[in-house]
Amino acid sequence: MSRVILRTQPPRECPSSNMLTIVRNVQHGECQRNHAVHVGGLAQDGCMEFIPSGAEETDEAMMCAGCGCHRNFHRREIHIHVVCHCPSRNG
Repeated sequence: MSRVILRTQPPRECPSSNMLTIVRNVQHGECQRNHAVHVGGLAQDGCMEFIPSGAEETDEAMMCAGCGCHRNFHRREIHIHVVCHCPSRNG
């Protein structure tokens, strides 16, 4: 399950031909892994944030140092920020 958080700074009377900058930031929150699925129960650990256990672009970067789970078990949040680059009305 992923939750999308949309944060926009709406353009003020910007024509659609102006340049828009879209900044997308992905963060991973608490672990959602069910550790008791093999016995038919529900038990989640208390890992509150994904912390990579290795350097970027390595296999270890996909594993959490806090709980040992893969990054896909952590809640994913996508923050989107849209900015319109409008020319100044003063000049």
